[in-house]
Amino acid sequence: MASLQMDIGAETRDARTEEVDLKKEKPYLGQDEGPSNKEADDVTDDVHDVLEFPTEEERLTLRRISDKIPWPAYLIAIVEMAERFSYYGSVVLFTNFIQQPLPDGSNTGAGGPNGQSGALGKGLQTASGVTTFYQFWAYITPILGGYLADTYWGRFNTICVAIGVAFVGHVILILSAIPSVIVHPNNAMGAFVIGMLITGLGTGLFKSNISTLIAEQYRRRKLFVVTTKKGERVIVDPAYTVSRMYMYFYLVINVGALIGRVTMTYAEKYVGFYLSFTLPTAIFLICPLVMLIGRKHYNHTPPNGSVVTTAFRLWIYASRGRWSWNPWRTYKNMRADDFWESAKPSKQQNRPGWMTFDDQWVDEVRRGIKACGVFVWYPIYWLSYNQLNNNLTSQAATLTVHGLPNDVLSNLDPFALIILIPLFDAFLYPTLKRIHINFSALKRITAGFATGSAAMIWAAVVQHYIYKTSPCGNEANSLGCDGVSPITVWVQTGSYVLIAISEIFASITGLEYAFTKAPKNMRSLVMAIYLFTNAFGAALSEAFLPLLEDPLLTWNYGSVAIISAFGGIVFWLSVRKLDVQEDHLNNLAEGHMVVTPASNKEDLEKV
Repeated sequence: MASLQMDIGAETRDARTEEVDLKKEKPYLGQDEGPSNKEADDVTDDVHDVLEFPTEEERLTLRRISDKIPWPAYLIAIVEMAERFSYYGSVVLFTNFIQQPLPDGSNTGAGGPNGQSGALGKGLQTASGVTTFYQFWAYITPILGGYLADTYWGRFNTICVAIGVAFVGHVILILSAIPSVIVHPNNAMGAFVIGMLITGLGTGLFKSNISTLIAEQYRRRKLFVVTTKKGERVIVDPAYTVSRMYMYFYLVINVGALIGRVTMTYAEKYVGFYLSFTLPTAIFLICPLVMLIGRKHYNHTPPNGSVVTTAFRLWIYASRGRWSWNPWRTYKNMRADDFWESAKPSKQQNRPGWMTFDDQWVDEVRRGIKACGVFVWYPIYWLSYNQLNNNLTSQAATLTVHGLPNDVLSNLDPFALIILIPLFDAFLYPTLKRIHINFSALKRITAGFATGSAAMIWAAVVQHYIYKTSPCGNEANSLGCDGVSPITVWVQTGSYVLIAISEIFASITGLEYAFTKAPKNMRSLVMAIYLFTNAFGAALSEAFLPLLEDPLLTWNYGSVAIISAFGGIVFWLSVRKLDVQEDHLNNLAEGHMVVTPASNKEDLEKV
């Protein structure tokens, strides 16, 4: 964490974080300098007072840097690190727990130095099906978490509820793995599925709000100009600040994931699954403790009522007279330049009573819907990323592991991220800036599709040579196969590093895009919609289950590579015009709305 603070501070040497002279500017409005949380919503624009805003020429020519990051964000990062330790420390065990049989003479599932850990013996297809469903479940429940936070409970309270629910799920997972239960596969499977469902619900409620809460600790949203100690005028860009917050937020996630995965796989191999499920539960208890410690210091955004209903009614109102029996004409009408303009309150002669918002809020809703349109393509990206969770673990079991647990290799992904994120932040992105290459959010996402495809090509080639060198030939993954390929398991490194790079480009940028493009009172929901795309990716993965058997695994990886590459091309073609508007969308004025009880209760059928 010390190195993390050095990287994020305003005094680092790279171009994005060069120290700026703020003596003539108003300092960052933190919790100690600004109003109470109850008053924060009323004075949001105070954080922009006295700042100098760039001219159009300066906006196009001046170098851009990051602002300082408020310290409460670090507390929230600790909560996320503990939660990800518990999540990944458990999930990394699921494939072996379900797929592999209980070792002879074991009542804990431990395989020992030379054996394969396992418990239920259900095979690769069942293991992939159950773990993929778990991923689907964990990424569909954020929709509920986002709605509850934005509408009723607020982000802080929703996170606290999520922690309680997930803790109960973790306890049930422990029960499914205790020696007296694990020796009865059907009983263990029943308890395991119940624990998995409850844990997934808690995870979903948590994920849609924690990443939004951390970015909300930084409140500036407008570009402003400052002078560095070297006398250079530069632009402090809030979008870059949020981008860096998510970069290091993701780094902290992977620190937790790496520690959880490594320690739990060894606990599984040498002690048993009951210990591997118990330790993440113990670490998880850090979450409520840190949330309690920091509760008075966080910048809270209170719930604002059913703004989703209002946004939907706004869309229906804007679409009046634009429907046609010709689908192409309807599509063109819905994408017309005046679609949202015609629905702004200032354009209405007889303004409906439910229009309790201003023109700027309409622009924010438009921006949020455009962001959701970008997310439509993400399931194709997740299809390649999801191979990391179970298929590459199973592939490792058919290679020479040199005494390592087969599921420990998956830790190459978080390990690579921990190394690459600071390198990208300190060198790659600033270098691209200096040579005037605008590696925008949508370009980064496109690059994520490409590197995800490259990772699958690597995996397909490895699988091809496994079939050529395994003593079982094209039946290398069969439970009856007594040998493994002589190829070292470290050959998988290329797949994991490429997947890690794709995460930096696509996954981290997706978090950034969801936060910066969502209306203030819909941030958790838009973040949940982004996370929900992972559920669709998991559903797509289910369609590939018939390929998850010998000798078709090479086709599995190859077809995913082709789909990801094609998806990246189509994605860029669909968003390239939106990419030109990036600066404009990031710097829209913040809108305002008032949600009245009457507007909450009105039936949509009356629109």
